[in-house]
Amino acid sequence: MISRIEGVLNDLVDGVAEVRVGESGLVYEVLVPACDTSALQAQQGKPVAFVTLHYLESQGQGSHFVPRLIGFSSREQRTFFELLTTVKGIGNRKALRAMQVSHARMAEAIASGDAKFLSTLPEIGKRTAESTIVELKGKLDPFLKDPSATRRSLERSAVVTPMPLVTGPAADAEEVLIALGEPRANARAKIERVLAESGGAAIGADEIVTRALRTRGVG
Repeated sequence: MISRIEGVLNDLVDGVAEVRVGESGLVYEVLVPACDTSALQAQQGKPVAFVTLHYLESQGQGSHFVPRLIGFSSREQRTFFELLTTVKGIGNRKALRAMQVSHARMAEAIASGDAKFLSTLPEIGKRTAESTIVELKGKLDPFLKDPSATRRSLERSAVVTPMPLVTGPAADAEEVLIALGEPRANARAKIERVLAESGGAAIGADEIVTRALRTRGVG
């Protein structure tokens, strides 16, 4: 098990660092997280050190395995990576590409339920972002600067999103407002105000949308 590697950074291409170790002539390929590549570019030809994770990568549909090394800037970063790869659908290669920002920033986004930010990262679409938040909830305190503040922020921002309206002009209007960028809860509140102000008169979806867009201060 290789847990650390030190040497001179010969090259860095597509997230793979080539590290020459001592005078042995041995050069190791070390995979690195995307967030570290910029800093490492400036280190070419200079001494570097990585905390490493040694694993076997499946090749040829599992017919054989190739040993790989992943290099991290700290033990904490490695620990976060190992936690991230417990999420279904996030393997080692995907996790390395997804870590385009620091592990602390990713941990903050996961702990606060920020699926929108997570889904902007490589390899993390909307569904994976949501499952990551669910699966890692409560496991990120070691990576947060102030875990209690993050939890309080999440509690304050937690909003129960209403289920979509089923049928009728109001349901059609709700979907139009959402398509225009309104959160569902805000769209519902505006529609309810429009219907209340109509005094029970029958109005179509287009008219509901027109009146709702004039509404201010709701949601």
